Order: sequence, then structure tokens, then C-alpha cells
Amino acid sequence: MVLRQELLVGFFLLSFCLPGSCNLVLDVQHKFKGREKTPNELRSHDVRRHGRLLSIVDLELGGNGHPAETGLFFARIGLGTPPNDYYVQVDTGSDVLWVNCMGCSNCPEKSDIGVELRLFDPKGSSTAKFITCDQSSCSAMYGGGTIRDCKPDMLCKYTIIYGDGSATSGDFVKDYIHLQQAVGNHQTTVTNGSIEFGCAAKQSGELGTSSEALDGIIGFGQANSSIISQLAASGKVKKIFAHCLDSVSGGGIFAIGDVVEPTVKTTPVIPHQVHYNVVLNGVKVGETTLDLPVGLFETEYRREAIIDSGTTLAYLPGHIYHPLMQKILGAQPGLKLHTVDHQFTCFKYDENVDDGFPLVTLLFVESLILIVYPHEYLFQIRIWFFKTSLFTTILKIRPLAGLSITALQGLN
Repeated sequence: MVLRQELLVGFFLLSFCLPGSCNLVLDVQHKFKGREKTPNELRSHDVRRHGRLLSIVDLELGGNGHPAETGLFFARIGLGTPPNDYYVQVDTGSDVLWVNCMGCSNCPEKSDIGVELRLFDPKGSSTAKFITCDQSSCSAMYGGGTIRDCKPDMLCKYTIIYGDGSATSGDFVKDYIHLQQAVGNHQTTVTNGSIEFGCAAKQSGELGTSSEALDGIIGFGQANSSIISQLAASGKVKKIFAHCLDSVSGGGIFAIGDVVEPTVKTTPVIPHQVHYNVVLNGVKVGETTLDLPVGLFETEYRREAIIDSGTTLAYLPGHIYHPLMQKILGAQPGLKLHTVDHQFTCFKYDENVDDGFPLVTLLFVESLILIVYPHEYLFQIRIWFFKTSLFTTILKIRPLAGLSITALQGLN
């Protein structure tokens, strides 16, 4: 089966936060903002990321893949007392906040995405305290298990190893995180909370280069070590967040805490999963519901969709993708397909794609629907539209402005 019969989609808005109704907000920016990416670059981004996201590795804290691909969006946060600003990748697929620290070996000194990097200095913060391995907070960062080879006064250490051989390691420290709190009438004020996070002492591989470099990664996964879990446990926020993406400027907002109901359309997250999984009930093309294989949606396991802020495209198993593509291309039966770079299939089309191709609607549990417009699932370069032959893909013009559609074949 392809991807355990799961659908992986770029993170879309499951619950929408109206201005002034959320506890905490992060203004996020897109790493690719202002830089047009080719179909090959977008596909490569996701392939590297999925190596980390979808693999099982024997690490208490860690993953697999490419460190630069852990997130498409980054945000500015404050750490320490007095607070200093740090730019971190926002990642719903990981569970730890870590930043590069003073004295770090092989940490990047500059970034090619135009942000000024800063090293966190525990000695420069009056509230920073290193955590020892015998403290309960260290055990909590590792899921509550016993820390092996722990000795008195030994620091609580972390290591994250990526599939390309890159790694980050250091010690956990406790200090204040400073975030914007919505207070109404589109106004915000600064609030803080005490959290544990990784203080990176050593980087290797791609993590030491300036390519898409940032100060660290902020994980919003479901584990107790994630920032949202820590803030919720301390009573600072409710354990709920919404991610609104701006397709025009390439940024958006990451809202943490309350949302307005019943104005909000929601779908439940499947419990006891490593990632944020939801249930897909069906797919429509135009007004036609796809006639999918009998039994495809009979069990919840077969219908799971992973919601991930760091994935550019949407990925569908072949038995959903092929009838979907047949319906989409059937709207223009006269198209002539061409192969580019020995892998990408494209076609020439000089009309308005929203007039010439159908809407795609993803149907989720509890009547939540996601409508994908043609200009969001077609990748346009001048008047040529691309789909790959290797992954049978349709790509879009702006990453994460909408959804693009891919079948991951041959990656069982």
C-alpha cells in the first residue's frame, strides 16, 4: 500500500481564529517567499521531508530526513530575561523547540533567507537554568521514561539525527518564551511562559550551512515536549491552534489557544497518533463524487490524512489519484501532453484555468470540506502547466497557497 493508505496534505485551516479571539499569535513568513520554485525543487523538498516524517527510527528524540526541510514557515519568538528575538521554523511534525546557543560548534553565522541570526546565551538571561537528567522535567521531555546512565548533576541532553547525516545536540534549558497575546480590536500585548527547550552546542552537516538557516526549530507536535503541550500544561493556553496561510504575501498567522465556535468549521483529530491525523471520507471533482474501490473507506485506518505545516504538496495514493486525474483532464480532452526534463509532463493552456478545469473537494468527517481551485492544483510557468510522470503529480504556482496533488508510487 502507498503510505499505509494515508493521505498527506499541506496544513490547512482546521479551525479558524477570529481577530482578537486567540490567546497567542505568531506571525509567520514563508521560507520560499519571493523565490519561484521549480516542480523538481518542490518535489525534492517533500521527498526529503517525508523521509523524516514518515519513517520509524529508534531515537528517543529525533527523526529522519533533511534538516532544512523541517518547515516551510518561520516565526520570530522571544527567549530569556531580558528577551532577545530568535527566528525559528514552525513545524507541526516535530515535538521540540531548540535554538543555537553561545559557544556552539559549527553553527551557521549567516542565513541566505535574509534574517539576522542570534545565538542564545544562557549566562545572559537571568532566568535561564540548565536541567539535570534526574529532574522530572527531563524525564517529561523524553516521554516520561527513565533516563539511561543518568548520574547526579549530569545535564539533560538531547540529540536529533537527520537522515542525511546532519545532527544537532546540546542540553535542555528552562527559561521564558515571549509571545504576542491577542487582547481584542486587532491589538496584541507580550506575554510569557516558562518552558524547557534545547540549547544547541553542536551542529553537523547541513545544519552548519547558511542554506535556509534559522536560529532553530519550534515543534508543535502532540508530545509532552512540544511548546503547545508545555504551555497548555502550565495553564497558559488551551491545547488548540489554527494556522492561517496568506497566499499573497507568503506569510500568515499561527494562533494558539481559543477559537470562536460555532462559527468555526472543525474536524476531529484521531487520538493517540504521532502526527495530526484526520479522517477523509471522500473526494469530489466538480459535482461528481469519485467512484473509488469498494472498501477503500471502510476503516478509519484507510482514511487517515496527515496534516503537516512543512509539506508543499498534497499526496494521494494511486487508487484515488488516477480516477481524480481522469476526471480533471477529462474536462479538456484535446490537451497534448509533453515531457520535460525526462520526468515532468506538461501541457499548453492559454485560457483561464479556473474556467476550464473543475473544482476538487476533499470531504472530511463532520461535514468539513476543503475546496481546491484549479489555479491552486496546477503549477503554471507562463502558459505551460506541469504534472510529473515519476510521482504522477500536478503542481501549483504557489507552495501552500492551496493544494497540489501527488501520488506517491513506488515508495511502499
